[in-house]
Amino acid sequence: MPTSNDWNQRRKIIDKLSQEEGIYSELFMEAIDGIVLWEDGGWIIHANESACRIFESSYEDLIQHKISDFIYQSDEKQFLIFQALYKQGAIRDELQFLMPNGQYKTLEFTMKLKSYEGYHMAIFRNVSERYMMEVELRNSELKFRKVFEGALEGIILWDAAGHIFDINPSAEKMLHSKKHNLMGKSLKYIITEFSGDVSEVKSAVKKLMDDGTFEGSIELKTKNDETKRFEYLSKYNLFSNYTLTTFKDITDKAEMEERLKKSDTLNVLGQLAAGIAHEVRNPMTAVKGFIQLLESSMDKEHSMYFNIISTELARIDSIINEFLFLSKPQAVKYMENDIIIIMRETVKLLNAQALLNNIQFRTYYEYGLPSILCEGNQLKKVFINIIKNAIEVMPKGGFITITIQSFNEDSVKVSIEDEGGGIQEDKLDKLGQPFFTTKERGNGLGLMVSYKIIDEHKGSVKVDSIEGKGTTFNIYLPKINQKIF
Repeated sequence: MPTSNDWNQRRKIIDKLSQEEGIYSELFMEAIDGIVLWEDGGWIIHANESACRIFESSYEDLIQHKISDFIYQSDEKQFLIFQALYKQGAIRDELQFLMPNGQYKTLEFTMKLKSYEGYHMAIFRNVSERYMMEVELRNSELKFRKVFEGALEGIILWDAAGHIFDINPSAEKMLHSKKHNLMGKSLKYIITEFSGDVSEVKSAVKKLMDDGTFEGSIELKTKNDETKRFEYLSKYNLFSNYTLTTFKDITDKAEMEERLKKSDTLNVLGQLAAGIAHEVRNPMTAVKGFIQLLESSMDKEHSMYFNIISTELARIDSIINEFLFLSKPQAVKYMENDIIIIMRETVKLLNAQALLNNIQFRTYYEYGLPSILCEGNQLKKVFINIIKNAIEVMPKGGFITITIQSFNEDSVKVSIEDEGGGIQEDKLDKLGQPFFTTKERGNGLGLMVSYKIIDEHKGSVKVDSIEGKGTTFNIYLPKINQKIF
């Protein structure tokens, strides 16, 4: 405790401060921050009103204590703070203090040794609210991080300049790309990297900035060469000038909807086809019979007409058969087959037609491919349809390149490439649809049947085409270790 001599010395200091009216009134007593003068040993000798309010004490009580009496815990941090103070002569830090009324406060303080008449000065500021806000903010950030990291949907945060700020694990998984490869990159770069439509994204960003929110879908090609469709929702400037975009893979959903759409179309077409085939085939049989009876009595000069009639009747019969194939399920027996043997038989069958059109086959077959489970004649029908189409679009001749190779662990890839005029991009998605054709005298049934056969084999068809250079049909079929059903 201070002695009577100490109290007399303190009184002199207080009287001196009182005489310096301007400085005392403005800088000490009316200061918003708490100001405390203290002596060696830590005893408080003087304090302003703000300090009394901060320490929840009267002036008389406050000068009976040391500053250390209010510190909540005497630990290593306190020791290091005062060690630094005595070494450097001044320090700024914060500690938790316990008030006489049992209240805890986090106080930020600046201490300076020998700052007034040989006494030390400490300036205190109550930062408890700020501290609590920081704690709540850290907790909120932690909660957000857990939601961000654990979300099943892909999430991307990007700044006002369009650069990726953060990306969650689900987004990495969907895009088959690592976070460090995407961070800091621009949206334009990302979309280009994944073969997306940049102009489509620019339009979406403009609408997003105008409306504050935007949802849509986009097709991207992932790092493992898979084409995926994503549905996304963006909220502009959601917080701290960052825009949040969530997205999910709807490829399977889109494919299922397309299958259902095709299935409905095929059902309607099948019912129509069955009726047409029944109604047309009966008179067709009669016409063919009478034509055969007339053949023996026909003059040579009219034989040309007979040949034309027979050819066109055969063509009508072929169209009817295609209709019937679409109109009802086929009893198919799947067996293990070597797809290279099936293709070789097809090429041998069409080789004469190709030579007549000045076309040659170039074939590349991967050695040691596993067998596939299929109906050989149906696959041969698919290959015949596509190769015949290739021959027809190459009136000046050229090469048809056929490649069969392993695509991945699950499937085999068959590519049939021509050197024709190519197909317009907006027509590629329509291939295989009912009655859609790029040929003047076509009806689209050949490709429609081919797509149906591949679909029944649990395979898929992807067409790449460049106008003026040619078209490639890529057929993907499951290997023998993959179940068709």
